[in-house]
Amino acid sequence: MASENIAVSVHPSTDPAVYQEYESKWATLPADEDGWVKRAQEVSAILTQDAAAREKTNKSPRTEIVLLKHAGLTKILGPKKYGGGEQPWSVAYKTIREVAKGDGSIGMLLGYHLLWSTTANVVGSAEQADRYQKLIIQNNYFIGGAVNPRDSDLVITYDDEKITFNGAKHFNTGGVVSDLTVLEGAVNGRPAGEHIFAIVPTNQAGITFAYNWDNVGLRLTESGSVKIENVSAPWADALGWDAETKKPDPAVLGIQFGSLLLPTIQLVFINFYLGIAQGALDFAAKYTTKNTRAWPFGGDNKEKATDEFYILSTYGNFFAHLRASETLVDRAGQEADKLYGKYATDRAGLTARERGEFAEWVASAKVVTTDTGLRVTSGVFEVTGSRATASKVGLDRFWRDLRTHTLHDPVAYKNRELGRYVLLDEIPEPTWYT
Repeated sequence: MASENIAVSVHPSTDPAVYQEYESKWATLPADEDGWVKRAQEVSAILTQDAAAREKTNKSPRTEIVLLKHAGLTKILGPKKYGGGEQPWSVAYKTIREVAKGDGSIGMLLGYHLLWSTTANVVGSAEQADRYQKLIIQNNYFIGGAVNPRDSDLVITYDDEKITFNGAKHFNTGGVVSDLTVLEGAVNGRPAGEHIFAIVPTNQAGITFAYNWDNVGLRLTESGSVKIENVSAPWADALGWDAETKKPDPAVLGIQFGSLLLPTIQLVFINFYLGIAQGALDFAAKYTTKNTRAWPFGGDNKEKATDEFYILSTYGNFFAHLRASETLVDRAGQEADKLYGKYATDRAGLTARERGEFAEWVASAKVVTTDTGLRVTSGVFEVTGSRATASKVGLDRFWRDLRTHTLHDPVAYKNRELGRYVLLDEIPEPTWYT
C-alpha cells in the first residue's frame, strides 16, 4: 500500500513557499458549515488575485495544491478521528464552488480530489475505507485519478500476491501534482465488467506523465495523458475484491451503493461549473462598476454604465438564473447527504429507485447549470464592454474554463435521460457517466 512517497512535478511550477504563511494561519480546521465555506472563500480570494496571470503560464499547480492543503480543504470529508472535518458532501460541494469562483482549475482539482479520496468509502470494504482514510487524512495527501472511461481500459494481470496495471490514458486529472493516484482497469481473462479500482503511490517509475495538457480552459488542472507500466498493488488494496478468493465481494460491489460514485462526481462537476459562472458574474460586476463606460449614442444617455437599463436588466437576469441554479444544485447536494447518511452502515439497503431518483436530481442540476453558466460566462462581455476583452483583464478565462469541461460528457444525453424519466417514469441505468 502507498506510504510516504510524494510526487514532485518536473514541470515548471511556482515555489510553494509563497503560501507558507497560511500553514500557521489555518492551523485548525473549521468547526461547522459556515466556517468551511468561509475558509474556502478565503482561499478563493487569494487565488483570484493572480488567477489570470497564473493560468496563462500553464505551469503545474503544485503551489496551489499546497494552499488547499494548508487550508484543510483536502480533509473536509475525512473522519475526525484521523484529523478530518467529517462534513457531509453538501458542505464539500459548497467549498468546491467557492474555490472555483476564484480559480476554476483549482476548484476542479479540489473536487476531483475529494471524490478520489473517498473512492474506497464507496467501492471498497469497510476495512479498506478506514485504512485509506487514515492514510490520506493523516498525511494530508492529494489524490489524482487516471480513470477515463472513453479510453481503452487499463489491463490488469495478476498472480497470488498482487494485481498489475498496464496501459495509458489520454486524460488524468491532477496526477502530476498528486501524492496518490486512483487506477482502474479490466481484469485480463476474466468476464467483461470485472473491473478493479486501486490507489497507488504516484511517485514511481511505472507512472509517466506526458505534460501535454495545453487546452483552451482549465489550464492549471494537469489533465494530460499518462502511461501506466507494470504498476502493482497487493490484492488487499483491490477495492471491493476478496483478497483470498480473488473475486469481487458481492457484499460490496454487488449492490447499488457502489454505483453512487458516478452521480457523486457528476455533482462535483456541477458545483465547479456553478462556481465558475458565479465567479464570472462577480468579476464582471466589479469591472462594470469601476471601468465600463455608458453608451453615449443610444438616445437615452446615462452618465454611468450602472444606470444603463440594458446593463441593469442583464445583470439582474443573470443573477436570478444563477440563484435558481444554486438552489437546484444545493437540493441535489441534500439528496447526496440523505443517501450517504441513510446507508453508511447499511449499504445493501440502497434501492435502484433511490439511486435513480438521486441521479435525476443531479441530471436536472447539470442541465440547468450548464445552460445558465455558458450563457452567463459569454454574456458578461455584453455588459462590460470591448475593453474587457483585453488579455490582462482575464474575463475570458471563465468562459474558457466552463466550455472546456462542459464537453466532458454531452449534456444532451442528460436532457434525454430526464425526458424518459418524465414521460416513461424510467430511472437511468448506472453507467460511467450516470
